[in-house]
Amino acid sequence: MLKRLFDIVGALAGLVFILPFTPFIALAIVLDDGFPVFVRLDRVSVGRVFKMLKFRTMVRGAHGMKPLYAHLNERRDGPFFKIKDDPRLTKVGKWLRRFRLDEFPQFWNVLIDDISLVGPRPYPPEEVVEYPPEFRRLYFAKAGLTGLAQVMGASTLSFRKTMEYDIYYVEHQSLWLDVKILFRTVFIFFTDPTGV
Repeated sequence: MLKRLFDIVGALAGLVFILPFTPFIALAIVLDDGFPVFVRLDRVSVGRVFKMLKFRTMVRGAHGMKPLYAHLNERRDGPFFKIKDDPRLTKVGKWLRRFRLDEFPQFWNVLIDDISLVGPRPYPPEEVVEYPPEFRRLYFAKAGLTGLAQVMGASTLSFRKTMEYDIYYVEHQSLWLDVKILFRTVFIFFTDPTGV
């Protein structure tokens, strides 16, 4: 109950923070690449697929283009898909990604209890089903807006190290650990936003 209260307060604070900037972000997205402003992406949390809300940073139909750019995938050690200079990104999208502003709408997902402020990163179902057996229990964990793996190296970590950090969090989670991760997230956000 305390963690849920913590999530609600944090989510409201995040939404209040981003609200004044939302019209300007929306206008920039529309002028650059038209509608929609938001995308709802399939992600996994607590054993179910939910729709994760983000500002749109890619061209329309980007998910369908994934096989076309599979050869550019930099994550060869597991099921994750990551391209540093993704050709599907719009001009505004690159800027939003650089400063992590595209992820602020996810505070809505925290508010409606899809995810928590802190937890394992929510991944697409097609990636989660490829987890090795020892990491399959992460399928049933509650995902988070930020997490231990994100503050310990994010995409610079190997697939296995990312999973190990997520498992460690699930096995040792506490409100104090959440606070430390959140403080570390905020520090990285303001000093090196590309590092979260």
